[in-house]
Amino acid sequence: MSEHKGFLISGFADEYSPSFDEQLAGMKSLGIGYIEIRGCDGKGIEKHTEAETKELKRKLDAAGIGLSAVGSPIGKIQVTDDFAPHLELLRHVCEQAHILGTERIRMFSFYMPREGDRRENLKKYRSEVLDRLNRMIEVAESEKLLLCCENEIGLYGEGPDECLDVAETFGDRLGFVFDPANFILSGAEAYPRAFHMMKKHMTYMHIKDAAAKGEILPAGQGEGRIGEALSEIEDKDGFFLTIEPHLKVFDGLTALSGEHSGLVKNRFSTSAEAFRAARDGLYECIGD
Repeated sequence: MSEHKGFLISGFADEYSPSFDEQLAGMKSLGIGYIEIRGCDGKGIEKHTEAETKELKRKLDAAGIGLSAVGSPIGKIQVTDDFAPHLELLRHVCEQAHILGTERIRMFSFYMPREGDRRENLKKYRSEVLDRLNRMIEVAESEKLLLCCENEIGLYGEGPDECLDVAETFGDRLGFVFDPANFILSGAEAYPRAFHMMKKHMTYMHIKDAAAKGEILPAGQGEGRIGEALSEIEDKDGFFLTIEPHLKVFDGLTALSGEHSGLVKNRFSTSAEAFRAARDGLYECIGD
């Protein structure tokens, strides 16, 4: 089913299988009616051509699976990297979003240098981060699309203070994706602190949990207090919860999420089993 207790349920189906056909079949078998498209047939969505993207859309429609967002890697480069090619990539992803039929593009807020004190780097590069984000937002606005910035380890928007800084700077020009596990693994308190800071800015959530010691877990088994957070979301109508298991190593994990690859403990024997456990954990958190 596409909905559970008012929430719309989506998933990163590339964690089920690298094959797009198997992704669609897997989500249908789990009763998940949407995907956040990220990896398809061995490569990231942003690496697919216009023709290939149209074929992905054809398969989505044939399977009766909707799209909650394009799970792009936009913004997941060093803040010191050349930015012009990245803007061109964003323009391509915007074209893909139109083809695929979604208004939302997940993106990031740039990696900080590993050298030096992080707090000093945040001050030093803040204006560059905000300038780059503004230019990206302008591209998306011209296409009538919404960029949705995810909190992530190692980026400017790693902790809740910087995420709030970005959100308040751009207001409703920029969406926000709340990921409890990413806050926990960066050393922050996902709930209540980060959640209450970011609640009014949230566009949707990624659902994975974690222990502060450094292990990704099904929702409800870590320190994210996901059930309590979900109980505080008043307007569930159209609010997406995207399941992101990270419970078993999958093709492309290191490339997609290098900071997380060592935290996936292969607790399950198959990707299907891992995805089902992640789904069941979410449903238990939502409750009756």
